[in-house]
Amino acid sequence: MKVIITIPAYNEEKTIVPVIEEIKRIMSQTSYDYKIHVQDDGSKDRTAELAKKAGAIVSSNPRNMGLAENFQAEMISCLKLKADVIVHTDADGQYLPYHIPQLIKKVEEGYDLVLGSRFRGKIRGMPLTKRIGNKMFSKVISSLTKLKITDSTTGFRAFTKDVAQNIEFINRFTYTQEQIIKAAKQNFKVIEIPIETRKTRDSRLFKNPLEYAVKAWINILRIYRDYDPLNFFGIIGFIFLLFGFLIGLYFFYLHVTVGIVGHVGLMMLMLLLIINGIQIIMFGFFADMKKK
Repeated sequence: MKVIITIPAYNEEKTIVPVIEEIKRIMSQTSYDYKIHVQDDGSKDRTAELAKKAGAIVSSNPRNMGLAENFQAEMISCLKLKADVIVHTDADGQYLPYHIPQLIKKVEEGYDLVLGSRFRGKIRGMPLTKRIGNKMFSKVISSLTKLKITDSTTGFRAFTKDVAQNIEFINRFTYTQEQIIKAAKQNFKVIEIPIETRKTRDSRLFKNPLEYAVKAWINILRIYRDYDPLNFFGIIGFIFLLFGFLIGLYFFYLHVTVGIVGHVGLMMLMLLLIINGIQIIMFGFFADMKKK
């Protein structure tokens, strides 16, 4: 079994060598056939050069592509390296490498995607707003996947080559939540293990918590639309029908009390809501049939 430990890196010359050396020190105590791979996302510093000197295989993007596209480039690189198991970690040293054999062990036990949960273990240095947002997103992911997910944004994970090959991404912002949802929907076995983290620099993934929240929710809605269209469109259609029905109740009230006079515009709105609601629900049925 060949293990590729892959690290996305963008301008990480200060931390990339210690991270690689720490991984090598932990993995040297195991019998795994492994290689360390760094996906350099168009760094403008010496990240790629230092990673090579530290013994990693380096693949470089011609420009900075961002988290999601860089992750997809990582998958292509790891599969070219004939990976059976891919372990994904960060270049800033947040995740402790001594958990890597634990992740791999779970894959050996038959799991396809193993997540290192900071919320099941000990977490350090995460701002309160990000903690709250992570927990909210994790509840949504748990609802969509019918799994107990406590850390949907963790970048510390291990997965099989089948997961890497068969999951396509639509989002250009992040891969973390999308990979979990699609793995569950495709009947891959998913599990979390508790991990410890260390405090590192502030996140570069988003300018502010509001921007991150908006992009993450848009991504969740898109995945929900693609993988559970009947519920997605059914809920929207039901809301339209509900408002149309409420207007209809108002007209019924007028009819049995003072009589209906005028209200042509409101009546047209009621009919539009009901017709559109039915159409949206039917679209959900058709989309669900096409998905299957």
